[in-house]
Amino acid sequence: MRVLGIDPGLTRCGFGVVDGTVGRNPTLVAVDVVRTDTSLEVAHRLLRLETAFEEWVAEHRPDVIAVERVFSQHNVQTVMGTAQAAGVAMLVAARHQLPVALHTPSEVKAAITGSGRADKAQVGAMVTRILRLDVTPRPADAADALALAICHLWRGAASDRLTQAADNAARLASRQRAAYALARRANTPTTAPTTAPTTAPTTAPTTASRRAHP
Repeated sequence: MRVLGIDPGLTRCGFGVVDGTVGRNPTLVAVDVVRTDTSLEVAHRLLRLETAFEEWVAEHRPDVIAVERVFSQHNVQTVMGTAQAAGVAMLVAARHQLPVALHTPSEVKAAITGSGRADKAQVGAMVTRILRLDVTPRPADAADALALAICHLWRGAASDRLTQAADNAARLASRQRAAYALARRANTPTTAPTTAPTTAPTTAPTTASRRAHP
């Protein structure tokens, strides 16, 4: 499976692509950080990000896009820019009919380091170790994007398989119930409807008949 991890941000947006399967160390395909000019209007900065998303999807052909789930922050302006960048990433994914997986920062940290409270240095160090890199990707947005992709490979892919297995089991149970109902109908004996016997109507003797036979 190939996963494109996106660490959304309006000023710096991390991109990371990895290949791998559950139970094996993933391999690095590409990593980078796209920056937008803070002097531009927000609409033009988002357009720059959309262009970058399109280029990465077209070049690397991911199977799924993993995006950091936006959470509440004290800095409203920062969280708004993060949410806007994440929205553009999901829009591009939908345009290409690619599934989108959202992972919280604590979920990613727990998957990579074993602790949901790890700091960025710890995450970067573990990403370097997992991908067997010589140096830690810089800036931290790049390492975070790779951590998102790895997290989805290890957690999301397993969850997807469990969901698929549950769906398959449900479909099998439905077919079995339908077959059982059909067999019951086939084995149920059919009986012809019974009708009450008909009897000739009896009529009372007429008055003339009673007179004729005293």
